[in-house]
Amino acid sequence: HLSDVSTVGVPSSQKMGVSKPLSGCTNTEEVLPYIEQHMIHIKAAYPKFRKRTKWLQDKHNSTFIQWLRFKVQSELEEDNHGVSENLRWLAAGPNMGVPLYRSYLIKGIKFNIKAQDDVRTTQNSGVYLLAHTMQVASAKDKNPILSNMGFYGVIQEIWDLDYQKFTIPVFRCDWIDSSGLVVNELGFTLVDLSKIGHRNDQFVLASQVKQIFFVDDLMHRGWSVVLSMPNREYNDVIGDEVLGDVIIECEPFTRGMPNVDTFDEL
Repeated sequence: HLSDVSTVGVPSSQKMGVSKPLSGCTNTEEVLPYIEQHMIHIKAAYPKFRKRTKWLQDKHNSTFIQWLRFKVQSELEEDNHGVSENLRWLAAGPNMGVPLYRSYLIKGIKFNIKAQDDVRTTQNSGVYLLAHTMQVASAKDKNPILSNMGFYGVIQEIWDLDYQKFTIPVFRCDWIDSSGLVVNELGFTLVDLSKIGHRNDQFVLASQVKQIFFVDDLMHRGWSVVLSMPNREYNDVIGDEVLGDVIIECEPFTRGMPNVDTFDEL
């Protein structure tokens, strides 16, 4: 953790089911079996919608946290329940008061919020997320396709959720809309940082993103080139204002990624 800390309140228990930061924290391997159980529960409770993929996913997103809490509580009352300590505290939810950080160290990698980058010469607020999510053809598409999609974002806030026994850092990001993404003839990914989309799904686990770097494209006004660069270690925090040779080690951020021209707005 680094300097400059403020606090923010997370939603009360009545609203916790629609809280994006909390739902992000349940996206762990330990919780995956419960996600599958919850989807089965929804299909049984709403048989008319069992083939409506998007409806089922929306219903899951809005009700899973509260359902998980009651599910885990009921299992804890059983003998030999097998509920781990981590799952127990995750289901109980975090403290309502959450510290906000301007900078955060994760495994030796420094992440900043955009406001912190704006007053420094280094850049640590760019992130990339590869997610298995739904692609919809239009707002009327009731059966979207599930596939891997890449998202480019800029960190706006860093939350550190306290679950009593452990904390989980999450980032609130501005994610670039699909209309602000293009791959040029040289294979470089370009983004228009002013094209913000996915405003209803801004939060992501800090552990799920890769740090990236945006460089102004001098040939195309308003566009930035996305670069992947070696992670800078901050075990010895020196020379924070110096980019050094890291720029010449950057590579075009395209390998192993889907064609951004085919992205549809979620």
